[in-house]
Amino acid sequence: MSRLAKFGTVDISIDGEELKVGDMAPDFKAINNDLSDYESSEDHGKIRLISVIPSIDTSVCEIQTTIFTKAAEEFSDQVSLITISNDLPFAQIRFSEDKNISNNKFLSDYIYHDFAKNYNTLIKELQLLNRSVFVVDKDGKLVHVEYLKQNTDLPDYDRAIEVVKELDK
Repeated sequence: MSRLAKFGTVDISIDGEELKVGDMAPDFKAINNDLSDYESSEDHGKIRLISVIPSIDTSVCEIQTTIFTKAAEEFSDQVSLITISNDLPFAQIRFSEDKNISNNKFLSDYIYHDFAKNYNTLIKELQLLNRSVFVVDKDGKLVHVEYLKQNTDLPDYDRAIEVVKELDK
């Protein structure tokens, strides 16, 4: 099954059905910036704010990443901020160094596409991830889910941050 969305003026299709609030967050494997494997089980027991972007080298993705990174300054160490894309780790490293970001875990799905498959975010035509945001509670349940229908729009980051802060009390 595919869902239809937009990437600017281009029609795109995204594999799979959207996950819903109340679903258990699927585990996934990705690549850390040091090219080692990341297993999502590393963050089990934490609140996770997962920010999904098509490419760190675009202005909308930069804004989304900057907003969540700034908000994370107020989160406790029980919250893991994860930004995932199909960008190569080298681009993610360059961005985080240029922006002096240390409180955001950048992950790449470019090898395994495991996140894309499990969270149903793969844009078939572009092999990029559909802009979306997920908040996972300490028990591994999805408590906030937003898939954007237009990838050039920003997500409702205020709502996602509010949900994280409620859980992080």
